[in-house]
Amino acid sequence: MSVANENDQHHSIDPERVGPIEIDPVCGMSVDPAKPAGTVAHSGKTYYFCSTHCVHKFRADPERYLAPASPVVVQLGQLGVVADSPSKQAAPAVAPGSKYTCPTHPDVRENHPAACTICGMSLDLAPSAPATKMEYICPMDPEVVSDRPGPCPKCGMALEARTITLDEGPNPELLDMTKRFWVGLALGLPVFIIAMADMIPGNRLHDYATLLNWVQLVLASAVVGWCGWPFFERAWLSFRNVSPNMFTLIALGVGSAYLYSLAATIVPEVFPQGFREHGDVVMPYFDTAVVVTVLILLGQVLELKARGKTSAAIKALLKLAPRTARRLRDGRIEEDVLLEQIRAGDLLRVRPGEKVPADGVVVEGNSSVDESMISGEPLPVEKGEGGKVVAATINGAGALLMRAERVGSDTLLARIVKMVGEAQRSRAPIERVVDRVARFFVPGVVLISVLTFAVWSIWGAEPRLAHALVNSVAVLIVACPCALGLATPMAVMVGTGRGAEAGVLFKSAEALEVLQQADTLVVDKTGTLTEGMPKVATLEPVAGFAADDILRFTASLERASEHPLAAAIVKAATDKGLTLAAAADFRSVTGKGVKGNVAGRAVAFGNAALMADLKIDIRSLEPRLTALGGDGQSVMIVAVDGRLAGLIGVADQIKSSTPEAIRLLHAEGLRIIMLTGDSRRTAEAVARQLGIDETIAEVLPEQKSEVVRRLQAEGRIVVMAGDGINDAPALAQAQVGIAMGTGTDVAMESAGITLVKGDLRSIARARSLSRATVKNIRQNLFLAFLYNTASIPIAAGLLYPVFGIAITPIWASVAMSLSSLSVVSNALRLRSVKL
Repeated sequence: MSVANENDQHHSIDPERVGPIEIDPVCGMSVDPAKPAGTVAHSGKTYYFCSTHCVHKFRADPERYLAPASPVVVQLGQLGVVADSPSKQAAPAVAPGSKYTCPTHPDVRENHPAACTICGMSLDLAPSAPATKMEYICPMDPEVVSDRPGPCPKCGMALEARTITLDEGPNPELLDMTKRFWVGLALGLPVFIIAMADMIPGNRLHDYATLLNWVQLVLASAVVGWCGWPFFERAWLSFRNVSPNMFTLIALGVGSAYLYSLAATIVPEVFPQGFREHGDVVMPYFDTAVVVTVLILLGQVLELKARGKTSAAIKALLKLAPRTARRLRDGRIEEDVLLEQIRAGDLLRVRPGEKVPADGVVVEGNSSVDESMISGEPLPVEKGEGGKVVAATINGAGALLMRAERVGSDTLLARIVKMVGEAQRSRAPIERVVDRVARFFVPGVVLISVLTFAVWSIWGAEPRLAHALVNSVAVLIVACPCALGLATPMAVMVGTGRGAEAGVLFKSAEALEVLQQADTLVVDKTGTLTEGMPKVATLEPVAGFAADDILRFTASLERASEHPLAAAIVKAATDKGLTLAAAADFRSVTGKGVKGNVAGRAVAFGNAALMADLKIDIRSLEPRLTALGGDGQSVMIVAVDGRLAGLIGVADQIKSSTPEAIRLLHAEGLRIIMLTGDSRRTAEAVARQLGIDETIAEVLPEQKSEVVRRLQAEGRIVVMAGDGINDAPALAQAQVGIAMGTGTDVAMESAGITLVKGDLRSIARARSLSRATVKNIRQNLFLAFLYNTASIPIAAGLLYPVFGIAITPIWASVAMSLSSLSVVSNALRLRSVKL
């Protein structure tokens, strides 16, 4: 695939244009083919895109957007929850022959809806496994997708299931390689002993050399032909697909040693003198072919086991999901049902110590809920009526009655699993370096191997041709590029999994890599720096009035108002347990406030203009009005029976975690810019309290992305953090968009990173993880490049003339396996990185 015009931005159709148009396969928008934001050539066809965001999404997984619409499956444990899209729960289709079963007596089954013959309850449609097509992808080349397991046609590595489940069973590739290893070890050990017999003092085995060569031939044929067959099969695929890889080199090396030994045993007389040892004997190298095969099999077994640990984070998330839920039928009958039988709107009972079965809202009861699985915070969160609860969190000592709002693949847990899985399979920009090297690496190694044979055959020690063969084979084996290919994917898989455990969800490897390069953080104010919900911050009565009285009067009056500040005042009164009265003669004065009668008292609540209309002197309050307004509060004045009664200030409170977050982010070297549509006075008040570097206020939603674009034009690498629909364009425009998990779905879809907790301190954690992951990738690449740079010349015999040191193919295979294991082991260290 090729991509053009990647730096262009969103393009739309000229309404007066006449001519053909193209459809963006990602978002469905119309695109002018003469001026798209980007194009991608795939499978012989060019696709046009409205924005670079769509280009990147298509390039990461083309088949997802080209294939006919199919259900998305997020499997939680044994459960498969099917939805038309990640944000829409699919209605169950009743297929012919469907079974109905009792929720409490699953043995009772009917072909039609009926009542249970034991308890009389209505039968539910029995859950059935969704008919979904399993997909397998390559860990090194995630663009390779297959509908069946097998080797990758590009790199030869075993494909892995795209969807990780708890019931997937043992890895068939690991079982197969393990069996081949043990068989190879059992059959290869006698070959190795026979080859080493000359080193045993006083042995007479050389008297039976011809017979023993035939014994080695039989055993080695079994080891190379059956145990090593997957290597030759994958090498053939690499030739057929013109994609040379590590198995190309293994097959060439092992095959050369085996065929040479086969000929040396069957027709030794055809070999020239350069192949003959002392006594005019042509020595076979069956031990080389056998031991290299067994050692590579061992390396594959160890590598597959280590690779299996990279999915530990997703499996740990899957284990959090409960299997059943207690549902209220008809508001009174409680029944235990399987998780996939829950529907949005169901009332669910969550008993003490149980896991919450779905995302929803508490309608009755109080309890503390352990939400550490999504936020990383160890302290339980108090939940009462109206409180939001999340699936798989753990209820404390109280009982809760909740209404399910998001179920199955819509729950936060399911979305986390899906997002982590997609991020682990994406490619980081740094892999372009590896791709460029890999394109020439294998052909270069084959050329070096040929040159090694030529040099040794001319200038090598006797027997020259035998040494030439051994050293050329050693070059092929030692140079296998597996470590190079694993360097980045392994670090990305472990790093994104570690982030999920800390409540930081990376949508792509690109976001993971770019975050540590950022120098500017643009943050929205409302809902990001602040709580996003106005609250009463100041309540000051004048002499002759009590604070509770003026709050009760204004709350009673504001109950009839739709103003955002009204809800904050009513909530403050309710929280204090004040009894509100009915308001009579309610009137809303546009731009000034409200007035009416409460419990026989004339109450007015508004700004200075309203007080001026009522001829009420407010000069005594003017210093406080100025001071509180400078602090960013919206201050309103209260009058009762024509007399000044006091003032009430309402403000969107700064989150308790925000000051520490700003300090941590400044310590990271980030310049912090607050970008908000709020008034300049309010924005600057918040900025002063937090030490924000720059404030851009009174910005319209469509202008936010323009501000980000301007900063990028100045050469800045911009991270944008926000939580609302109005932030989505800016999140998409920034090099890295960060969405608060407490915000809207649109923001989360537009961002490259989601903070589950909605806590800005998590940005510092994400940046720390980004830095650790990129450092780990560089370490892996350094190890891989250093290994190949040092090992290939040594295997070719560069040290032999001076030090008499040469690497045999056996030691080359050991070194090759250790290089891959060192890269995987180094990547696994990210599982314990401190954030």
